[in-house]
Amino acid sequence: MSTPNPAVSEKDIFSLFSGDNPELVASPFALLAQMRSTSPVLPIPFPIPGMGSRAWLVTRMEEAAQVLRDHAHFTVDPSSIGIAGPFGRNSSENSDAPTFFTSKTMLTVDDPDHRRLRLLVSKAFTPRYIEGLRPRVQEIADELLDRVQAQGQMEIVKDYAFPLPINVIAEMLGIPQADWAQIRVWSEALAHGLGVGKRDPQAQAHMRAFGEYTARLVAEKRQHPGDDLISQMIAIEEEGDRLSEAELLSTITLLIFAGHETTSNLIATGTLMLLDRPDQLAKLKADPSLVPAAVEELLRFNGPATIAGPRYAREDIELAGQQIKRGDVVFPILLSANHDERQFPQPEELDITRTLERHLAFGYGIHTCLGAPLARLEGSIAFTTLLKRMPNLRLNIPRENITWHFSLNSRSLAALLVTF
Repeated sequence: MSTPNPAVSEKDIFSLFSGDNPELVASPFALLAQMRSTSPVLPIPFPIPGMGSRAWLVTRMEEAAQVLRDHAHFTVDPSSIGIAGPFGRNSSENSDAPTFFTSKTMLTVDDPDHRRLRLLVSKAFTPRYIEGLRPRVQEIADELLDRVQAQGQMEIVKDYAFPLPINVIAEMLGIPQADWAQIRVWSEALAHGLGVGKRDPQAQAHMRAFGEYTARLVAEKRQHPGDDLISQMIAIEEEGDRLSEAELLSTITLLIFAGHETTSNLIATGTLMLLDRPDQLAKLKADPSLVPAAVEELLRFNGPATIAGPRYAREDIELAGQQIKRGDVVFPILLSANHDERQFPQPEELDITRTLERHLAFGYGIHTCLGAPLARLEGSIAFTTLLKRMPNLRLNIPRENITWHFSLNSRSLAALLVTF
């Protein structure tokens, strides 16, 4: 069995999960390259809180894709093989206010339940429906930039990257505009306070409040349904058997949270990546038709999700020479797979003209991110609008002063001050 290269320290691997090393959070690429060169599958050399089983990291594209698509040997639902997961998830089915973190959602079940839950909301994420949102997304992007245009400066995360996607998903779901600010507070608290082996008490309090709010919102929409996704889901649930109350509430909280977090990170981090590379930024400004390809490359190069949700081995299996036992936990490292030298020429270079056959920024297999088409649309509009309206965009803070957050197995910018 392969053993980790001494250059890959236990402390550094731990930091992939804990985010306790600011330098590593800001730039994990050298560590990930060391891990790939050591083995496609590495044992995690320390216990993860809440997990009694052995755990593994998958570092390369081929093996990561195999784990994500092989539902015969790997499951997202540990209860299906009689073990507990790292979050205590699925343990609160009888809660008065379940959320995506305490109850089952399409992320944490396999088929046939996964297919049933995904189909319930999939019509809101079809290419035709998403394309129909284009005018409204454009309008929101322009409204946000209108607020700061005269100032000559802004903070990208707070003023643009965060509000754009959360406003879009809030409108889709029918969340009253008066509640959007509170939704942002809860979402930020959850993103920074929850993760593998990490359950901040304050974040748990926010999660309970989030769940209670969602329950009240659903009760209100039962009395006064509208032309929105939550009202549609309530109608489906009331037909019986297709959606339980717990599934309804947890799915809504998942859509609210996941519906903005990925795109927010894409817009903010992608802006920084372009500002770091003036040649790529100039190329994009000169030819806006490159924006869709640039979005894909930004997702590959520094995508929002560092690590995919855990998979659990249904039975003993050999993976890249490692003996994975039933119940072992496997974490595909998406950011590492997307830099796999075996798949991408010069993977450490950002090239917005790169032709990509695939990347794993949105996952792979049946659990591929349902909102990927929406994220792509929002990202394309966000970058096109930003560079068109603010062509002289540049950092308004020393590069070394930029700080990152580690949140729910992802990395995000704390803030990004720019001038234009």
